[in-house]
Amino acid sequence: MHPMLNIAVRAARSAGEIINRSAENVGRLQINYKSKNDYATEVDRMAEQEIIRIIKAAFPEHAILAEESGEHEGNDYVWIIDPLDGTTNFLHGFPQFAVSIALKLKDRLEIGVIYDPLRDELFTAERGGGAMMNSRKIRVTAQANMTGALLGTGFPFKNLQHIDAYLGMFKALSIDTAGIRRAGAAALDLAYVAAGRLDGFWEIGLQPWDMAAGVLLIKEAGGVATDFTFGDTYLDSGNLIAGNPKMHQLIYKAIEPHVTDNLKKKTR
Repeated sequence: MHPMLNIAVRAARSAGEIINRSAENVGRLQINYKSKNDYATEVDRMAEQEIIRIIKAAFPEHAILAEESGEHEGNDYVWIIDPLDGTTNFLHGFPQFAVSIALKLKDRLEIGVIYDPLRDELFTAERGGGAMMNSRKIRVTAQANMTGALLGTGFPFKNLQHIDAYLGMFKALSIDTAGIRRAGAAALDLAYVAAGRLDGFWEIGLQPWDMAAGVLLIKEAGGVATDFTFGDTYLDSGNLIAGNPKMHQLIYKAIEPHVTDNLKKKTR
């Protein structure tokens, strides 16, 4: 295993242990309101601190972009961390949340790890090395049309200015598919696309830590990820379409009439 991937895996598993231990005492946790429908708990902070501790011990010169503590200056290597993607799910005992860690060198994603501590499912990818789940190679599906396709998404609940555009997209995609799932943890949704559990995914207004690791997983599993203009600015715009190559094109074609001028710009 690549040394940096090994560190990311160690950090993700260690954070997962903190999350699992805390899951039995959710009612006692201190909850902070960050913004509309956006919460953080002491578990988010403890898990993030543990991830940063492990990374900094191995690579003290690397920079960090973390959901709770923000930017930590360093060199051209940037670790992008979501210590608990799906905090609202976690607080409600809804079993869909994960740790997400990615490493970017300048503008190129190098390492991606998503860890589901409840199911002990570890998704890993390194640039040029393929994607794995618990040491088994994974690939995106071969689904070639909307009929029978299963898609993932997330509602733009933090920023309702795009709700009409989103509902237009949802309607356009729901007509022919087998179903659309909204489980509330984008990192896991993207890991599921890479593993062939979902055929495609789209969402408005994601943060870099929500999707960096998942995007690399999908690309290394043979899939495609772009923004709403078929470009690669998703980490900046927050808008993402992902899936196997054919499903990606079909999702893009279906939602394109509903992509407003504002959605072609940064939406966060």
